[in-house]
Amino acid sequence: MYAIIEVGSKQYTVKKDDIIDVEKQGGAEGKDIRIPHVLLLSKEKHIEVGTPFVKGAHVEATLLKQVKGPKIDSFKYRRRKSSDTKTGYRAKLSRLKIKAIEVASS
Repeated sequence: MYAIIEVGSKQYTVKKDDIIDVEKQGGAEGKDIRIPHVLLLSKEKHIEVGTPFVKGAHVEATLLKQVKGPKIDSFKYRRRKSSDTKTGYRAKLSRLKIKAIEVASS
């Protein structure tokens, strides 16, 4: 069983016990998080696509820790002007461990 979820305007394919890095989520380490935005749900040979979300489905995850992403460098150079600018950026991320993919019985 796997699901495609949406967290922070990005989409992730997840299965039980996966560890993913997503945009920073509020909360303390060890806290349980419920992700209600399930776009697609696959169970054995049955696939359910949401419009836009699958009704009654959600993903349970545990917040492992807050981390920083890789450094992204930006360099701007103007030729013949003796001018250059270098800046860097590291995104704040949350590391989540997927505990369960749950679907409401209908």
